[in-house]
Amino acid sequence: MSRIILFNKPYGVMTQFTAIVERPTLKDYIAVPGVYAAGRLDADSEGLLVLTDDGRLQRRIADPHHKLPKIYWVQVEGVPDAAALRSFASGIDLGDFKTLPCRVRQISEPDGLWPRVPPIRFRKEKPTSWLEVELREGKNRQLRRMTAKIGFPTLRLIRWAIGSWTIAGLAPGMSRELDAASEEKAR
Repeated sequence: MSRIILFNKPYGVMTQFTAIVERPTLKDYIAVPGVYAAGRLDADSEGLLVLTDDGRLQRRIADPHHKLPKIYWVQVEGVPDAAALRSFASGIDLGDFKTLPCRVRQISEPDGLWPRVPPIRFRKEKPTSWLEVELREGKNRQLRRMTAKIGFPTLRLIRWAIGSWTIAGLAPGMSRELDAASEEKAR
């Protein structure tokens, strides 16, 4: 039976088990042998990582061809208008590729959100706002590049969900192993 672990990756943690001098990695948080991350999050991104010992499942989660939706909470500098948000629905040309269309909506700061360590920069003359973005692809630094392209740089990026899995109830650095038999039936 496959092992499936949900992990709320803190800011600054590298998405790998190999040790890096002066950088925390998954090895500092996950003591389960033989599991690997299904996908990645940049060191400066936070939130849900799914780890598994099942290579087929790992590929299915990480591969954009399976169109598994990923929900992100993105704090941006400024307040995007409707036109800026509509650009997500048609895809954004980032120069080296055009993103697939995705869903986006403005949200309030998520309830129960933990403080980021270190905190984001604060400018009293520049407001910030939160977006919820659903992607079905995930290229390197894609969301950060998308928000920058429309003129609203990302300040904080949290992956909330992958498919039906979320980080609900998981503090940063905490993990939860799922009942693999129940998960198999759900797939």
